[in-house]
Amino acid sequence: MYGDMDLTERPLVLIWELTQACELACKHCRADAQPRRHPEELTTAEGKALLDDAREFGEGQLVVLSGGDPLARDDVVDLVDYGTDQGLRMTLTPSGTASVTRDALTDLSEAGLRRLALSLDGGDAVAHDTFRGESGSYEATMDAARAADDLDVPLQINTTVCAETVDQLPAIRERVAELGAVLWSVFFLVPVGRGRVLTPISPARAERVMEWLHEVSDEAPFGVKTTEAPHYRRVGMQQAEDGGPTRRMGVRAGKGFAFVSHTGEVYPSGFLPESAGDVREDSVVDIYRDAELFRSLRDDDALSGKCGACEFRGVCGGSRSRAYATTGDPLAADPLCDYEPPGYDGPVPDQHPAD
Repeated sequence: MYGDMDLTERPLVLIWELTQACELACKHCRADAQPRRHPEELTTAEGKALLDDAREFGEGQLVVLSGGDPLARDDVVDLVDYGTDQGLRMTLTPSGTASVTRDALTDLSEAGLRRLALSLDGGDAVAHDTFRGESGSYEATMDAARAADDLDVPLQINTTVCAETVDQLPAIRERVAELGAVLWSVFFLVPVGRGRVLTPISPARAERVMEWLHEVSDEAPFGVKTTEAPHYRRVGMQQAEDGGPTRRMGVRAGKGFAFVSHTGEVYPSGFLPESAGDVREDSVVDIYRDAELFRSLRDDDALSGKCGACEFRGVCGGSRSRAYATTGDPLAADPLCDYEPPGYDGPVPDQHPAD
């Protein structure tokens, strides 16, 4: 259960990758985004059928339209409008490009968009644009954030944590506050797509970053969540034992999270590209609930190595995407975790990142 939600029955977050087309060439890009759209993308009609199915998860299902750059498609407003009519909570994660115009955001707002998520990977234009691979990306992101504020569309900021960005986090935290964001979503690098050329931070550094993020969440006017770092919850529970507050935390691949690719494949996460089915053939609801891959990822006792021996596996369980990316086994131990379960003397994941 996640609050009142049964994560065996529905995901907290359903992401649909509308397209892999994008003008940017970001260093961390999971999708290896390309300038042109794929000819086998789900059509508008197929997308609406997917949204019809998603409604069967239950009232108010959260749907994130992502990419690539979802605004590379000309039916985004229609899809947001349709999903809203079906009772879905429709949100969007565009790229920081010229496609995010005030007119586009106005149309999306009128269609019922519930939240806009923008990426910010540096505290200033030089740092952000270098990471995103496009001059002007920072200013485009700032313009989009200001437009969202003017239109009363809640703003989320997404940030990648790796060796190239970790020292920027305090400055990014200040930008998040200045922009009036409601949530800071902090993604800990998984080496897939272009992200394979980046350097993850060390487990010890990750632990310190998560401790700092909990401090930020106590003080900041916005919420904080992590992506592909469920041990953030374990860190919070350990802090609570020392007198700090307890917190609701995130979910993990396949357990409260599902991803539909641009061609209709259903993955536990966009960072765990192991297909469990195809929405052109089966309902995303049936795939999420019944596919063997999803069921195994929700079985905390199926985890192996250090994660399987950990007393926090029921509330954390490690990043299944990172385990898959580094070992080929989605049930293996997460190499980013610094915690040693009491009495554990088994194998420890290989760890070669920078501190």
